[in-house]
Amino acid sequence: MTDVLSIDPRTGEIAEVVAAETSTADLAALCSAAVNAAPALDALGRAGRAALLRAMADALEARRAEVVAVADRETALGGTRLGGELTRTAYQLRVFADVLDDGGYLEAAVDHAGDTPMGPRPDLRRMLVPLGPVAVFGASNFPLAFSVPGGDTASALAAGCPVVVKAHGSHPATSQLCHDILAEVAPAGTLGLVHGVRAGAELVAHPAIRAVGFTGSVAGGRALLEIIERRPDPVPFFGELGSLNPVVVTPAAAAGRGTAIGGELIGSATLGAGQFCTKPGLVLVPAGADGDVVVAAMAGAVGESGSQVLLNEGIAGSFDRLSGTLAGLPGVEVLARGAGPATAGFTAAPLLLGTTAAALPAEVTEECFGPVTVVVRYAGEDELFAVLATLPSSLTATVLRGEAETDLPRELSQRLLARAGRLVYDGYPTGVAVSWAQHHGGPWPSTNSQHTSVGTTAIRRFLRPVTWQNAPAELLPAELADDYRQIPRRVDGVLELP
Repeated sequence: MTDVLSIDPRTGEIAEVVAAETSTADLAALCSAAVNAAPALDALGRAGRAALLRAMADALEARRAEVVAVADRETALGGTRLGGELTRTAYQLRVFADVLDDGGYLEAAVDHAGDTPMGPRPDLRRMLVPLGPVAVFGASNFPLAFSVPGGDTASALAAGCPVVVKAHGSHPATSQLCHDILAEVAPAGTLGLVHGVRAGAELVAHPAIRAVGFTGSVAGGRALLEIIERRPDPVPFFGELGSLNPVVVTPAAAAGRGTAIGGELIGSATLGAGQFCTKPGLVLVPAGADGDVVVAAMAGAVGESGSQVLLNEGIAGSFDRLSGTLAGLPGVEVLARGAGPATAGFTAAPLLLGTTAAALPAEVTEECFGPVTVVVRYAGEDELFAVLATLPSSLTATVLRGEAETDLPRELSQRLLARAGRLVYDGYPTGVAVSWAQHHGGPWPSTNSQHTSVGTTAIRRFLRPVTWQNAPAELLPAELADDYRQIPRRVDGVLELP
């Protein structure tokens, strides 16, 4: 049986053997346990599951130092960044507890029997119910917030769905530790963990699994989709995949604060070694002297930066190949390069590439994971709009405006609306808040679903509607009873609040 190894990306050396890859028999046992746990998890009710999520948050925070230390050793993301990520992880668990307290996510509706213009109507009562056990794939770049204790897990448990997580090979020890911490407070079978590529494929194909949540590459997402399509009962796949995240610097913004914009853009693009799915990968800057100031500031910031540690050997190798290909394309020049990589570990030098709207190669409009950004100089709005029309859809699109500027930003907003899930103004896309109004999606290839793992609507992925027709009162869920007043409901077409 193959060992699961924890690698230190700073050195490239094996730090520990975490476990053995999950066998087919062990996977089947975990899925069976999840099936058995589903009725009890649902029976906890909203209050019980809210208490469970808060207990999970408390358990993680009680072992903060240990979790952060292990995650840093496996990812080289740094204690400060990972401490903030743990805070975010605990917070989103508590946010989904708040979602359960609120109850509006159930979309409860009651239509009493009566006459309608279409004729007599039976008594109809509808709400959302859990799908069943869910498979979640941990992300390489967020070992906490998008992995074992992350948003997919939090929202699925809130919905009433047991979760089996596929640990990411970049941080198996962190995944195992987080699983063990959460399993101490969770009912048996509620949370499972598997290791290994084969186990991940078998997990997606297992008949117990009723939905799959995945954050990763387009290629990885397509591979899982192919497995799902071969199932006799294809299940929903919620993928968060590749994203270019274009940034438009308007002429007024370049004239007003070009130096600041240049430095801030590189700070965003190299955050976490450029391994954020919201990294600004392509920046549109006006031609001319004002745009030159922006580009000079970007080049200066890159030139002053040192090499950065990437998450794993595969990402480092892919970055070297793809960034090298981009730098060698006709019409593309290297504007700046950071300090060379160290001799040990999985490192990369930040890179700034430049081209023009007229010469833009199609290859630079694809995501390159790691610390590289492409500057595209445009001469006038026609060139700017023409470039935007060629870009793939993204999680985000950003407009940096001049003071009180509205006309061009308004036009850009209209053009970008169809190509992004989040429009950012006068800021940078690499911060993704956990809130009721946030989400983390966009048209393909950024995601393939309307509801994503960030924000409270994440719970909607793991629920399905059921209508009770002419049901006896004693057989109805509590939330659909006539005298229930604790959650928002639409009764005979009228919204009623608690």
